Amino acid sequence: MAFLETRNLRIDVPGRADGRALDLHVSPGQMWGVLGPNGAGKTTLLHTLAGLRPPRDGEVRLDGRRLDELKRREVAKRLGLIFQERQDGFPATVLETVLVGRHPYLSPWRMEGGEDLNIAQAALARLDVAHLAERLVTTLSGGERQRVAIATVLTQSPQVWLADEPTNHLDLHHQTAVMALLAEQAGQGRAVLMCLHDLNLAARWCDHILLLYPDGEVCWGPASQMLKPAALERLYRQRLATVEIDGAPVFVPVR
Repeated sequence: MAFLETRNLRIDVPGRADGRALDLHVSPGQMWGVLGPNGAGKTTLLHTLAGLRPPRDGEVRLDGRRLDELKRREVAKRLGLIFQERQDGFPATVLETVLVGRHPYLSPWRMEGGEDLNIAQAALARLDVAHLAERLVTTLSGGERQRVAIATVLTQSPQVWLADEPTNHLDLHHQTAVMALLAEQAGQGRAVLMCLHDLNLAARWCDHILLLYPDGEVCWGPASQMLKPAALERLYRQRLATVEIDGAPVFVPVR
């Protein structure tokens, strides 16, 4: 059974007519890349899948149950979301921020225990931010804050990862490390669906692709079928040259 599925889903993008309905099945072990130009609705789709925005039509199901019928704590145990941008509402250290990922598992008024702390510290180490544990999040660089956000979801340990530009603000080394982490999560039987602007990251790491067009058209399938120059050139209105490196296509814009 799919971890996450949509049935006749149409996301609500203001000023845009209904496009093709999305009937998506995101199954254990899959790495999905969502591609599309600015304004195509990638972030809106992720927020709809997470239950933060209502769809225009259709439904989202998590573990076979309608998302809107589940309590938020139940959703948070199964689904984690990495935002493209975030605002820090109050001062907190990096460790305190990452420990928020354990809250779905705590009963009301219960504090985090030793096991929760160990999970959080392991996540900080995995994202190479353990040395920042006592720093205030507000003092971090954009890339450091991004890695803290990913460490928070790793601490949450959901079965479905929704990531909006997970490599945002990251240098090449940490981009690769984060993509390897997400692939590792899929390899452990979880599912990952992420919005990406970098075609080459999608080609290198994703096994399934969803293309979102500005007019509401959508198409999806295995990466080998979706990552075709003709389809991508129409998606981005940009000519592309293609080469192959280590068995994966690499796309280069052509002037």
